[in-house]
Amino acid sequence: MTSLKKGDKAPYFEGVNQDEKNISLDDFKGKKLILYFYPKDDTPGCTAEACNLNDNYQLWIDKGFEVVGVSPDNSKSHRKFAEKFGLRFNLIADGDTKILQDYGVWGEKSMYGKKYMGVLRTTFVIDENGIIQEVFSKVETGNHTNQIIKALEI
Repeated sequence: MTSLKKGDKAPYFEGVNQDEKNISLDDFKGKKLILYFYPKDDTPGCTAEACNLNDNYQLWIDKGFEVVGVSPDNSKSHRKFAEKFGLRFNLIADGDTKILQDYGVWGEKSMYGKKYMGVLRTTFVIDENGIIQEVFSKVETGNHTNQIIKALEI
């Protein structure tokens, strides 16, 4: 579980998106950012979360937000995922888990009694100055937009 909290400075990140374009935190200076971390492209929960944010993408843009997803999948996997579901935002490949570790969302998980390392699904809302406004560690994948709106009271 992340130790980052509301009011903390967001850690710098840099990575390659689904189009092999370099994306960093600096690209969002002066903008609000929904930075969400998810385990795997094209799986039920991750698809529900991505599609919920994408279905409301214009609302986010209208409210001054950008959306960026991060997972350990490679850019080719991200491209297929984005094309399949018409995702309009950046998906960053973090195969070496550096960004995931910097945000404290790479940790021990358990499934069927087996422990393994993986992505702890988490969303950070970052303001125009790079300060974390909100952290969601219990993400409602199919209702994430409403969850964020309610918490931020926007």
